Amino acid sequence: MKSISAILVSQKSQLPTAIYVLITLSCWCLGGLQFSHAQKDAIKPGEVLGYSQQLVSADGRFQLGFFNLSNPVGNYLGTWYTNDTLNHRLWIANPDTPISVGQGNLTMDGDGLLKILHDGGSPIPLNANKTAPNSIAALENSGNLVVKELNPDGSTKRILWESFDYPTNTLLPGMKLGISYKTGKRWTLTSWLARENPAPGGFSLEWNLTANGMRQLAIRHRGDMYWLSGVGSNSYFANFGSISSDAGIYNFSYVTNENESYFSYSVLDGRISRWILTSGGALMDFLDSPFVSFGLCFSDSSAPGCVQRSSPICRNSSKTFQKRKGYFVSSSPRLDENSSISVYDCWDRCWNDCSCDGFCTLQDIETGCRFFGGEFAEDKASNLEDFFVLTDISEPEEPRRKKIWWIWIIVGLVPVPAIIIFLWFLRKKLHWDLERNREAATLNELTSSRRSGDTNEISNDAEKRGHDLKVLSFQSIVAATDNFSTENKLGQGGFGPVYKGRLPDGQEIAVKRLSRRSGQGLVEFKNELVLIARLQHTNLVRLLGYCVKEDEKMLIYEYMPNKSLDFFLFDPKKRELLDWKRRCNIIEGIAQGILYLHRYSRLRIIHRDLKAGNILLDADMNPKISDFGLARVFERDEADAKTQRVVGTYGYMSPEYAMQGKFSEKSDVYSFGVLMLEIVSGRKNKGAFDPENTGNLVGYTWELWAKGRGLDLKDSTLSDSDSDNQILRYIHVGLLCVQDYAADRPTMSDVVSMLANETLPLPIPNRAVFSTQRKLSGAISTSDEKGSCSARITISEIDPR
Repeated sequence: MKSISAILVSQKSQLPTAIYVLITLSCWCLGGLQFSHAQKDAIKPGEVLGYSQQLVSADGRFQLGFFNLSNPVGNYLGTWYTNDTLNHRLWIANPDTPISVGQGNLTMDGDGLLKILHDGGSPIPLNANKTAPNSIAALENSGNLVVKELNPDGSTKRILWESFDYPTNTLLPGMKLGISYKTGKRWTLTSWLARENPAPGGFSLEWNLTANGMRQLAIRHRGDMYWLSGVGSNSYFANFGSISSDAGIYNFSYVTNENESYFSYSVLDGRISRWILTSGGALMDFLDSPFVSFGLCFSDSSAPGCVQRSSPICRNSSKTFQKRKGYFVSSSPRLDENSSISVYDCWDRCWNDCSCDGFCTLQDIETGCRFFGGEFAEDKASNLEDFFVLTDISEPEEPRRKKIWWIWIIVGLVPVPAIIIFLWFLRKKLHWDLERNREAATLNELTSSRRSGDTNEISNDAEKRGHDLKVLSFQSIVAATDNFSTENKLGQGGFGPVYKGRLPDGQEIAVKRLSRRSGQGLVEFKNELVLIARLQHTNLVRLLGYCVKEDEKMLIYEYMPNKSLDFFLFDPKKRELLDWKRRCNIIEGIAQGILYLHRYSRLRIIHRDLKAGNILLDADMNPKISDFGLARVFERDEADAKTQRVVGTYGYMSPEYAMQGKFSEKSDVYSFGVLMLEIVSGRKNKGAFDPENTGNLVGYTWELWAKGRGLDLKDSTLSDSDSDNQILRYIHVGLLCVQDYAADRPTMSDVVSMLANETLPLPIPNRAVFSTQRKLSGAISTSDEKGSCSARITISEIDPR
């Protein structure tokens, strides 16, 4: 303020009064006081950084100001190194909201809100909801733009906001890659969309800490794992393709504690350093060779660190896209005018489309896609545009001859130990070939027309429909689940562990991995794979694919973000989220799903393992019946069946099934009745009840019903009395379903009618004598708290997904 006033006073005698007043007012023209020509590193409330002005860090290394790129989009606010001859932008405040060329200023209002003002648009706030009146915004010597609240004496009281928490495509010394466990904030780099377009692109760089403590950098493309750095040392990562000869200038830091986990680096002697994640997925520092090259891991690459992804059968490692001039002869292009996709998105999509032989971008700023098929005519001398054309990777003829010549020389000089090593590798290759043949045979067995277990042959039509599944590679599952990390583990059951993952197309999945120690094997695996693939209903979980690798067998399902019903229902706090309306929706959804299995699917299915743990919940808490490993297919005219191998979960088994091995549709009806009573009461069927008369929830419900105290069963979290009549009706239907004799129980069609039509009279249920007994007689006996039975019973306990 003083410097500006001094200038004005010194010139006052030389200017007419009107001009003097005009100059004075111009100082405030944009809502705040303009800077003088003296360098400043901070903005105070009421001050303005004009379009042509810059903040300069105290040591002069960094600047912040407005700039425009060579694209016609507009202007940006960002930071850069003062002495960077390449003029690379380190951080951009408004990457996806450019402002008009030549317009804009940065100001801080009286509340401490730092914002960009510009013509023709709303202000762009930088630190919304992180403000305080007595604040300043300062560009620090690290390149970090910080908004901090000050004490009355001018010292820093607290940091409100900093640009290092919102990185774009550049990592500076001292910046963090990782996560804050206290705030949930993730520090991740995001590439630009194109070389001259700083809008968020398809690549991201993050810090990846695996369950076994391995620390590594990870690059993702559109959410899919793309490249992993491998283990890191003090100044290097195992899969860095190249690094300068003076790599010792780096000092890597790895921090993990209860508050945060992150990677950062520093450099010696104050050298200018910046790690850039480019729009092509390259990672490099300043003028050095890249640590990760452009497009390194596309086209089925096996380069160090590349995460293998499943490719169509028409693509393999001998093919790639190469840039060529010319034109496609007979094909009109397919267009995608999405301005948020880049040339590398086009690459990925064309690679996964067998009808695509080449592509180019749609816009001058390298966004959008044009896809071509057919013959390409190359014309190197023309002024035609460049295309990425699918080609075979081959060596030039002359180098190949030279290579063969050197091979003969080497063969003549090979010592005996080398021959032994060669024979060892040959033996290993034969072993690998044998394993591949074994996998092929297993896949053929899994997809053959005859299913294993107790089921009969399925019709040809159903068989054809059942093959609409993805066969995923083991490597892609490893990448999707972060090598089966404990962070991604959703549960553990009789089949084996279940993991959360993400497929290359961005879809979240649940991976059910068959444990080698599991009592269930290929029979149940194949049963579930072949059966559920043929079922389609909104209340059945959807199978997406499978993976078989040597002894590894995995099923891939759609991911259910709310896990399973028992996760909420039997937790004292979480079940408060299940109000009566939501519980009704869950009960009715389960009923519709079972009715579909019994009556309306192409196959007539008896599930045999209905329980709260096998009812998954999607994002909207809609139920999905899962786990068909124990299911049986019935003929349309088949009423019931008998087995010597009783499978299921004690507490949900019908009396005739548990005691005699007989099962039918009414077995599922019994299990559904137990589920209904659990949902109404919020209690497990195996819980502690009145020891004098009852041993489980079913018996306890009968005792209450006989005494006219049915509402005592209602979950204490259901306080709304308006629903009491409906709750009593649902208890009544539940008791009809758990009657001892199968003939007395309603069909699922009857149950759905009873639930939907409240005016429909209900029959009087018979007392469930079997369910009130505390022990089973004969060959079956209860065991531990998990509800497992004798050796003749197979227990299926899959934890929440």
